[in-house]
Amino acid sequence: MNGLAGQRQIFLSNLPAGRSARYRALAVVLLSLVFFCCLVSFARRPLLPVNAFIPIYESALVINDLMTAVLLFGQFNFVRSRALLVLASAYLFTAFITIAHALSFPNVFAPTGLLGAGSQTTAWLYMFWHGGFPLFVTAYALLKNKESKEDHPRSWWQGRTRAAVFSSAAVVLMIVCGFTLLATRGHDLLPAVIINNRYTPAMIFVVSTVWGLSMLALGALLWRRHYTVLDLWLIVVLFAWLFDIGLSAVFNGGRYDLGFYAGRIYGLLAASFVLVVLLIENNLLYGRLVEAYESEYRERRHAREKTSELNVVKQELHAFSQLISQDPNAPLDAMDRHASRLEADYGQKLDAEGHRLLGEVRTKSGQMKRLVDGLMLAVSGLWREQLNLESVQLDVFVNQIVKELRASTGQRTIEFVIDRLGMAQADTALLRQVWIRLLNTAIASTRDQPVAVVKVGCRRAESIGYPHLYHVKDNGAGLTTHEIDRRFGVLPSRNASANTLDPVEKEHVEDADSDTDLSFVLHVIHRHGGRIWVDSAPGSGTTFYFTLQPEPAAAPMTGVAPDWKEIRFAV
Repeated sequence: MNGLAGQRQIFLSNLPAGRSARYRALAVVLLSLVFFCCLVSFARRPLLPVNAFIPIYESALVINDLMTAVLLFGQFNFVRSRALLVLASAYLFTAFITIAHALSFPNVFAPTGLLGAGSQTTAWLYMFWHGGFPLFVTAYALLKNKESKEDHPRSWWQGRTRAAVFSSAAVVLMIVCGFTLLATRGHDLLPAVIINNRYTPAMIFVVSTVWGLSMLALGALLWRRHYTVLDLWLIVVLFAWLFDIGLSAVFNGGRYDLGFYAGRIYGLLAASFVLVVLLIENNLLYGRLVEAYESEYRERRHAREKTSELNVVKQELHAFSQLISQDPNAPLDAMDRHASRLEADYGQKLDAEGHRLLGEVRTKSGQMKRLVDGLMLAVSGLWREQLNLESVQLDVFVNQIVKELRASTGQRTIEFVIDRLGMAQADTALLRQVWIRLLNTAIASTRDQPVAVVKVGCRRAESIGYPHLYHVKDNGAGLTTHEIDRRFGVLPSRNASANTLDPVEKEHVEDADSDTDLSFVLHVIHRHGGRIWVDSAPGSGTTFYFTLQPEPAAAPMTGVAPDWKEIRFAV
């Protein structure tokens, strides 16, 4: 992207000129040309001298040019374009030199003018004035072409715009002072271009040079392929500038003839075009600023209202998540376990209705556990785009969970063997549920053992692309393939992505004797980018293996959930 395209197109200096703007500018140029052609034949007709005309006319010029310079300097402060700085300096130059021209004009403030003016002073100041402005415009056009090829035009003036403006104003003032000194103190060094209010032959060469400089500036602007609105109205200004010089210094005979007055009217129009467009633009920008402020105010008020509502919802969800941060399925597991024991110990004494009611208790407790798991999935953030990953010291983490679970095992003798587990990166709330459910499964599977043994450990697993492989092993009754299917309940779809699981609800098997639903475990591990395996057979105990996040250099293995057959194999 070039420099011009990279700027925000809200100023005249970088706003592309549309078709309607081009038509308006062309209409103004054609109208000015028609009036010029009508007046040029009468340019030498003498009129009455009006001494007040010069101070009135040039006061208006100074005000117009100063206002235009201030507005352009203001745009430079935002756009930071060297070309715009040069153009603002051009209008400041015309304002300063117009003041010198008015003060030195004869019969205005003094018979021969102020500032030590001679008979040629104002004529030469006019030439310096009308030759200097086109030179500034030419420099503007060349710099604009160069900036359009740069990537970062702002970097030239970043943080130094005020210094650039004051430096430019100082340089312009010195140039004007130099021209004024040359036209006054160096009056005798310059050839005479006007005698007795009539132009001399030397005037032909001088005014031709000045007119040529204006044509050069016009050509430099027309040569640009892509006009901005400012470029377009500068072209109109230079046409009026040419008509001004033509009527005031080429086709007229001297001071106070028709060309003298008409040319200066063109000059006033030339000074007004850009100013009027800048003022219109500023008014439109101010209107858009007000609209933007009102729109932003409404959006902020709406955002504050939404934020307030969200804060209330977050507080409620946080309270609910704290409520279920332990094991909300523990009471349901107890119900299912006690119902199973009643059925095993007293099944022969129960009639059909008793068996049905115990089965109903176990069925409803299983449904309730799945409902709680669904709520936990929503509240704990399993479906959110990003997990709340943090470093977890698993030794302390798991020992605390084991301590809590011991309190719910009653008089049972359970030996927990916990190896060193190290650190892991995981969502703490979700990982807690994984350990609780796997340990509860081991505790439930060993209820018929006189001494239950539950081992928790960890080993390196670089061969499969993971830093660690964790396991929970028990010496319980073991699980059949059917029981594994029953306990995992909800299987991940083969088309599940790494960030979203597509659960497929399995049909409920009422005759299975599941103590713990492990579908939540499967979801959480896959959500962390890990995998889970089960090594079990009836009578030989059960070992659950699982991993969490893979090694950074390892290929991701979460794009498709592992096949259910693969889950049943031991690692």
